[in-house]
Amino acid sequence: MDHFKELHGRSGLNLVSLMDIFTILVFFLLVSSGAPQLPNSKDITLPTSVAKNVPKETLIITITKTDVLVQGKRVAVISELLEGKETIIAELEKELKFQASKRQLITSEDKKAGRAITIMGDENIPYQLLRKILATCRQANYTAIAFAAFQKAKG
Repeated sequence: MDHFKELHGRSGLNLVSLMDIFTILVFFLLVSSGAPQLPNSKDITLPTSVAKNVPKETLIITITKTDVLVQGKRVAVISELLEGKETIIAELEKELKFQASKRQLITSEDKKAGRAITIMGDENIPYQLLRKILATCRQANYTAIAFAAFQKAKG
């Protein structure tokens, strides 16, 4: 019995290992919570830009060669949109309003400026399609519109 107390009476929590784990977790969280990243799509060749502003995290419309996606969810087929005469894309408007109902506007300035959205599309998008997407965004009160682009290096 005395032998048991000697072995287990002095045992304690090894804090060095615990501190190592927490240090790694802190570094991981710091690195992963950096600047917002735009989703990567192999179907899209983004245009280049010399702008210095970093994009804010917003709702993203992705325009591939075949589809229009909102947050990765397909809402329309491009070939059908180009054939149609409508100015507003009903499926896109419905999805944008649904997304707006999930996200609250923070300040009165946000309400004045409208909701923010980023359009991420190939550099060769037909203007007719882009015009319909912009009109639909305005109809759904997404008026702070940004276009995703690769930042061109200086020099």
